Amino acid sequence: MASTSSASDFYNVDINDTHLCVLRRYQNLRIIGSGAQGVVCAAHDTLRDEQVAIKKLSRPFQNVTHAKRAFREFKLMNLVNHKNIIGLLNAFTPQKTLDEFSDLYIVMELMDANLCQVIQMDLDHERMSYLLYQMLCGIRHLHAAGIIHRDLKPSNIVVKSDCSLKILDFGLARSAGDSFMMTPYVVTRYYRAPEVILGMGYKENVDIWSLGCIFGEMIRGGVLYPGSDHIDQWTKIVEQLGTPSPLFMRRLQPTVRNYVENRPHFPGFSFDKLFPDMLFPTTSSDPRLTVDIWSIGCIFGELIRGRVLFPGTDHIDQWSKIIEQLGTPGRDFMQKLQPTVRSYVENRPRHPGLPFEILFSDSMFPPPATNSNLCPAQARDLLSKMLVIDPEQRISVDDALKHPYVNVWFDEAEVYAPPPQQYNHAIDSHEHSVDQWKELIFKEIMIYEQTHDSFGLKKTFNGGSGNTAETAHNEQTTVDGTGATRVTNGL
Repeated sequence: MASTSSASDFYNVDINDTHLCVLRRYQNLRIIGSGAQGVVCAAHDTLRDEQVAIKKLSRPFQNVTHAKRAFREFKLMNLVNHKNIIGLLNAFTPQKTLDEFSDLYIVMELMDANLCQVIQMDLDHERMSYLLYQMLCGIRHLHAAGIIHRDLKPSNIVVKSDCSLKILDFGLARSAGDSFMMTPYVVTRYYRAPEVILGMGYKENVDIWSLGCIFGEMIRGGVLYPGSDHIDQWTKIVEQLGTPSPLFMRRLQPTVRNYVENRPHFPGFSFDKLFPDMLFPTTSSDPRLTVDIWSIGCIFGELIRGRVLFPGTDHIDQWSKIIEQLGTPGRDFMQKLQPTVRSYVENRPRHPGLPFEILFSDSMFPPPATNSNLCPAQARDLLSKMLVIDPEQRISVDDALKHPYVNVWFDEAEVYAPPPQQYNHAIDSHEHSVDQWKELIFKEIMIYEQTHDSFGLKKTFNGGSGNTAETAHNEQTTVDGTGATRVTNGL
């Protein structure tokens, strides 16, 4: 089997230290991201007349792990079809035969930013709620196909300026059977559920914990549980949420249970103290303005004194110089700090844990919206149901979508979109060699080229006119655009 594209359809381009060989329809390439899994370029698709993202997978056949991840990512992107999951627009390889096959390119929709950047913005309740709603819709769609994402984190969630959101990166996705006893090193550490950290079996709601961590980060503006390793990760979780019950402990493996039960026990606190009102923005002030006021005060003082007020050599020395002159702030200020910073400032060896009103106070949230359900209390309530240590007590995707904080956006067409084709879970359990994974991926690309048109839509093979695909593409774009206008002012 050989690729249907000819060598003349491709051209070579070198950007920085990256060599790319792409179809000529993609012009004006520029790198917008890179990592262990590959490099991503923005490009202009001259055929579709739109901007797209092209991902070149990094060394997909370096080892079995890389090859298996490449297969999963391409296969699942080709299966799913939901407005809140990144769409596969095209896939290709410049190599013509299996023996030559070494590079895999995936073409996707180009978004404006990832959630890491959005978290730093001042979001009102409408936007915060709508973003969470879209995350839940996308995950529900994956779960309906028996797929657990397993690697949800802000960098794997992308948005456009109109507030539309999509989930990406399915390299770690896995079938959703009854239970999994797998390595705890799925899911980036900060977003790992307790059952993953402790090596327990896990199910679909492992994704709910990750979404809860992301939602909390959107509120607080910082990572909830920034553990330095899996033990420190567990400690940071129980410091805030409390040590789980004996019923939970009995489900642990004996060695893990012995370790956990012999760790310091924490009582845990209510979410109204973990996320206090003081963390939410108020209607009377814009936190960005107070930052500028501090800077102006420093400049004014320097004008008066003739030298820098607080000439710190680093951020720790900077803090020391500030409090040497102005005094250590009161307890209310301390409660707004992230746990690691607060530990340093208060010079305590460990934190007893605080209710959610302190960790996620109203001063962190935007002012209440016109809809009375879009308020700090409802946001904290949903978060407290997502960040539950015991997975059996954690809220489900369906129940989360019915929660007052997000169901204002509820649309049956989005929530109950037709599930994608079922992923062949048997492939995950097979022990293939690198060459076998390589052959599987090459066959999938060949099948994709034969069954999809230039717009990435499946061919009907029913003798219809050649305009059908283009019409369908335009109709799909119109529907997506309409759905995204519900938050009219964007981000």
